Amino acid sequence: MKFRHLILPASLLLASCVLGPDFQTPGDTGGSKWKETRATAGTRLPDNWWRLFNDRELTRLVDRALSNNNDLAAAKARVDTARALVGVDRARMFPTLDLNGSAGVSRASRDTVGSQLPPGISVDLSSQHYRGSFDLAYDPDLWGRNKRLIEASTAQAAASEALWDSLRLGVATEVARQYFLLRGLDAQKSVIVETIRSRQSTLDLQKSKADAGLIDGLSTSQARTELELAKNDLAQIERQRGSAEHALAVLCGSRPSDFSVSNREPNNSLPSIRAGLPAEVLNRRPDVRAAEQNLRAANARIGVAEAAFYPNFNLIAGGGLESLSASNFLNWENRILSLGAGVAAPIFDGGTNKANFQAAISRRDEALATYKNTLLVALREVEDALVDLKGLAGSRSALNQALASARDTQRISKDRYDKGISSYLEVVEADRTVLRVQLVLAQIEAQQRITLAALAKALGGGWSGK
Repeated sequence: MKFRHLILPASLLLASCVLGPDFQTPGDTGGSKWKETRATAGTRLPDNWWRLFNDRELTRLVDRALSNNNDLAAAKARVDTARALVGVDRARMFPTLDLNGSAGVSRASRDTVGSQLPPGISVDLSSQHYRGSFDLAYDPDLWGRNKRLIEASTAQAAASEALWDSLRLGVATEVARQYFLLRGLDAQKSVIVETIRSRQSTLDLQKSKADAGLIDGLSTSQARTELELAKNDLAQIERQRGSAEHALAVLCGSRPSDFSVSNREPNNSLPSIRAGLPAEVLNRRPDVRAAEQNLRAANARIGVAEAAFYPNFNLIAGGGLESLSASNFLNWENRILSLGAGVAAPIFDGGTNKANFQAAISRRDEALATYKNTLLVALREVEDALVDLKGLAGSRSALNQALASARDTQRISKDRYDKGISSYLEVVEADRTVLRVQLVLAQIEAQQRITLAALAKALGGGWSGK
């Protein structure tokens, strides 16, 4: 067999060579059970999990934020950029064809040219040159460098898209958190407004008794103090509510001055959200997907770095026309043609390629450690939310019992004061206890909703990545 018959098979064999390790997903699935609850297979949240709270205002705000949030717009632009860069790397797999043209006129110096000629001989000092050609270049990618670049950039684009999904999930969760915080403040405000109304009536009654000489001014002073303290609580609640409303405005892509949420207490229903299996959670979470794709990209870049140790080949070809006059430029006799091949092999680089290869391996190891830590953080967030919900449920039950007992104490203390058995200070303390328990109970109820939203986020929110 002649040597030229081996060229094509050898080229095809070399073209199929791809250096570097092939990617394999790490086998960690997160286990099969939870610490804080029983794992159940087949449990999946809907993509729009916030609708489980049956609150139309919340749904409206989340939908508005997902459409108008500026951080999401920036993340979407990053996704588009990453996708475009995949096209840049993919273009390396194809030949490049360029059209080149040139035209010029030059004139030489008479003294310079004339001094070189015999006496009596003259030449034309002006000259023209015209050239046009198509130039073709192709990198056969014998070591798979370009294939690994495409693999890396494709994975990077997938990671950008997963991070976009993660940010969308985070924005939806933050809207829910701020909204539930705001509604909890509305519930506290309702309690305080009712308390102010009651204390104002008590103050008016105490002033009437003091004016009639039935009691001294101590009870009146105490009643006024309690009224002003309640007004201070109301001012603090309104300040906190304003901050929550402003945060919602920014999340929804609006100016705070153009944004408002009406005062309303939250509904009493709480959705039931199950954790499912750890493996299902890790498959759903977009941040885990992003970490996996970053690992894939880092793994592919090892092949890119390894290919730098080997010779790089390129094929070139060109064809066109070249003439010394414009009138003869299109003549077929003035055609030009070139064919060639080039090779560049590293001989001495001071250890650059070796250092780049070691750096690529280290980046892959870093990405692997980041991926494993992302899995652990994901599982921890689910466990945290589950234990928080369990503790909040216990707190709410205890506070409901405490509120019933505090109201009994309040009623008894008022009866004792009206009968002259105890001082007004006992009534004041009982009122304070009722108010304190009511406010804490409203905070706990809001925190339950906030934690349910956090659990939905920790579970991946059912995000489909669409």
